[in-house]
Amino acid sequence: MSITQNLTLLTDLYELTMMQGYFKNPVHETVIFDAFYRTNPSGNGFAIAAGLDQVIDYIKKLHFAKDDIDYLRSTGIFEEDFLEYLSNFRFSGDIYAIPEGTVVFPKEPLLKVIAPIMEAQLVETAILTIVNHQSLIATKAARVVNAARGDGVMEFGLRRAQGPDAGTYGARAAMIGGCIGTSNVLAGKMFDVPVLGTHAHSWIMSFPDEYTAFKTYAQMYPNACTLLVDTYDTLKSGVPNAIRVFKELRKARKLNGRYGIRLDSGDLAYLSKEARKMLDAAGFHDAVISASSDLDEYLIDSLKTQGAKITSWGVGTNMITSKDCPAFGGVYKLAAVKNGDGDYIPKIKLSENSEKITNPGNKTVYRIYEKANGKLKADLICLEDDQFDESKDLVLFDPIETWKKTTLKGGTYTMKELMVKIFDKGECIYESPSVMDIREHCIHDQNTLWDETRRLVNPHEVYVDLSDRLYEMKKMLLNKMHPAD
Repeated sequence: MSITQNLTLLTDLYELTMMQGYFKNPVHETVIFDAFYRTNPSGNGFAIAAGLDQVIDYIKKLHFAKDDIDYLRSTGIFEEDFLEYLSNFRFSGDIYAIPEGTVVFPKEPLLKVIAPIMEAQLVETAILTIVNHQSLIATKAARVVNAARGDGVMEFGLRRAQGPDAGTYGARAAMIGGCIGTSNVLAGKMFDVPVLGTHAHSWIMSFPDEYTAFKTYAQMYPNACTLLVDTYDTLKSGVPNAIRVFKELRKARKLNGRYGIRLDSGDLAYLSKEARKMLDAAGFHDAVISASSDLDEYLIDSLKTQGAKITSWGVGTNMITSKDCPAFGGVYKLAAVKNGDGDYIPKIKLSENSEKITNPGNKTVYRIYEKANGKLKADLICLEDDQFDESKDLVLFDPIETWKKTTLKGGTYTMKELMVKIFDKGECIYESPSVMDIREHCIHDQNTLWDETRRLVNPHEVYVDLSDRLYEMKKMLLNKMHPAD
């Protein structure tokens, strides 16, 4: 489901000018492009794949409407025969992808497009903007949720997001990353995820006094009564008035659902500890203490370390914008070209920076687990037709620092191919799970990581290696392009 229904012109101009160039000068029929990223965001030890469902929606609806054609004609750049081709345009290729919610790592293809070059070129920008944004926010949310150490995290960053689309699809991504709910009602409707919220300071200020404001709210929502206690004075006014209202609800036997207080300012560690004492002394041991106030994973981790009595966290600006790392950095690179005999000719992009040299060929990704405990050992980028036997020894090596090697004994590991086919000859053959099911998959996938990879600072790096055949192909192309003197 998309807020903007037709995203066909959501592309960079040069995609269309290149398309016209290919149209006028036919070079290749079918090509392979890989979408991948080079560096984990926010210094994390991994990323979370997200955005595939919107990519599917985009590809399904991909067509140039009459007003699109009229606009392109008005630019004076495009010729009539090319515009006529666009008027009948439909995507006819194949797409493979790693499912949403999966833990992913740098350099491995998150998505692979196999299509006529004009089609593969057109979809580049939209795929990147969708996957980059949602993967970024899902990864940031996973960091925040991990810092909360089992406490519930609510996403409520809509008012600080970079516009409606970022706020709504960002909420979706945050749910995938592990949040328990969102304040964004449109996201709740579109993606069938829980919507949560309390009330604002203005609710308190609009009443003659704080107690009356609390009492009125509690009478309306006795089964979901979380009271914001820091409008005037948290410990001298807010918490005592909240306790007074809770006592009245208890006496009326209406204190049956989730209830508690929310802190939105001040020293959250100190205030939560004092509030917990006051609530417990009044017999409200199960009252929730939630907190907001410009939280991020580092502050949450610090508050947990300080022994703060907070068990529910509302995170807005820093998560919905991924404030410390505002871009995912995903790229889309040509990997192979089909020749007249139907064979794929591998292509490679060189760079003075070794990290920017691409991996050629028609590839897939295998995940390797330790058989004894199910923990992730490494990922292996390999050619699509590579074959492996789990009963035999498997040698893994760093594709750059090749002297770094490890041997996995046969029978001690298992392998799982990550990429699945999404589109077959232009037809979608994949049904996206619900967001909540993707969230569960994400939680399970993160649990296959070692704790050292999940830590917030200086996480252990997971090995992403190349298969022998892919490594030899890459080395051959590098030697061919830069032969020894």
